[in-house]
Amino acid sequence: MSKQVTIRQFRYFAAAARTGRFSMAAAEEHVSQSAITSAVLSLEAHLKVTLFDRLQHGVALTAAGHDFYRHVRFVLDAFDEALHRPARQNNGVSGVLRVAASYTVLGYFLPELVLRFKKANPGIQFDLVDMELAQMEQAVLSGEIDMAVGLTSNLKDIGRFEHQVLLRSARKLWVSPSHPLGMRASVTLQEIAPYPYILILVDNAEESGLGFWRKHRLEPNVVLKTRSMEAVRGFVAQGLGVTILSEMVYRPWSLEGKKINAVPIEDGVPVMEVGMFWNKSVPLCETAQAFKHFLVYACH
Repeated sequence: MSKQVTIRQFRYFAAAARTGRFSMAAAEEHVSQSAITSAVLSLEAHLKVTLFDRLQHGVALTAAGHDFYRHVRFVLDAFDEALHRPARQNNGVSGVLRVAASYTVLGYFLPELVLRFKKANPGIQFDLVDMELAQMEQAVLSGEIDMAVGLTSNLKDIGRFEHQVLLRSARKLWVSPSHPLGMRASVTLQEIAPYPYILILVDNAEESGLGFWRKHRLEPNVVLKTRSMEAVRGFVAQGLGVTILSEMVYRPWSLEGKKINAVPIEDGVPVMEVGMFWNKSVPLCETAQAFKHFLVYACH
C-alpha cells in the first residue's frame, strides 16, 4: 500500500458514504467497483480503523467513518473551491452581514460553510442569530436581517420571498438495530405507525413532520415530544421509540455509544430542503450577495 493518501481516494470514499453502496459509488465516479473497494481498504489500512460496516444491502459508516467523512467533505469542498472559486469572491468584500438561521441549520449545516466563507472574506463581520422559522420570515420582511437560512420546505408562503434551495436531504426512519424494523431494507408508514414514536419540536417539525402522516391518513403513536436532538437519539438508540428525520441531522450513534440505523421509507415521504431566503422587494447588500454566491457555489 502506498503511504500517500490521494484526493481520488477521498472522492471514492465520499461517494461510498453518500450512496451507501460501493456499486452506486462506482457508477457515480465512472470507475469500477473494485476501484472504490481498493480506495476504502487503503484508507482503512492507513488510518487503522474500520470506516464502513459491511451490510447485506450495502454499507454504513461506522462512528470513525462518520467522523472521517466530515473531514473529507471539508477537504474536498476546500479543494474544489480553490480550483474554481468565483471571481466575485475576493478579500475586498467587507462590512456587516446579518443572517438568521434555524436550530438544525446552525447545528448541522452552517458551521463549516461559515468558516470557509470567513477565511475567504476576512473583512466581513457576521451577525448570526438563532431564530424559529416564523421569526425569520418576519425579520426578513422587516429588514431586521439581510437573509435567512432555514428549512425552506417548511415555509408556508415561499412566494413572499426570493429563495434558493441549497440542500435536499432524504427523510428516513431512525431505529435501533434491535428493533423489529431495525434491520429492514425499507419500511412503510403503515408498518411504522404502531410503534412508539419520538417527535422533535424544532424548526416547525411538529407541523411538517405530521403532515406527511396525515396525507397517508395515518397517525404516529407519539410517546415523547422534545426539542432536544440528543434526547431523540438517546430514546431511539435504547429501543424506546423510532422517529423520521433527515439524513442531514443523522448520526449513527447516541451519546451513550449505542447504534442507530437509518432505514429508507417507501411511501414517498418528502425530502427536507435547506435554503436561503430574503426580501424580494429589497436588493441584497454587497456582503449578503457575496454570501449568497458562496453558498450557491459551495452547495452545488
